[in-house]
Amino acid sequence: MALRAGALTADAVALEARKVAQAEDEPAGHPSPADAGGAATVTFLHEWRLAHLPPDTRPLPSVTHYDQLLRRRRASGGEHREGEAQ
Repeated sequence: MALRAGALTADAVALEARKVAQAEDEPAGHPSPADAGGAATVTFLHEWRLAHLPPDTRPLPSVTHYDQLLRRRRASGGEHREGEAQ
């Protein structure tokens, strides 16, 4: 099934295997989309995992400490050699 869908990654093979296992558990009266002649779609495992993550409510990281280091460097001797990044 993964080859038929055009996916050659381990994620796609795992997903297709999961679909087959689910299809075996379903009653015989419900054909799977692949059996119905529909085009198979590939969802990569990392995309599926990202779609099912809870929202990230953490605050954005601060770079204030790095700004303080830059101010100290400029105050200690502002001359830069040629070709040195500022």
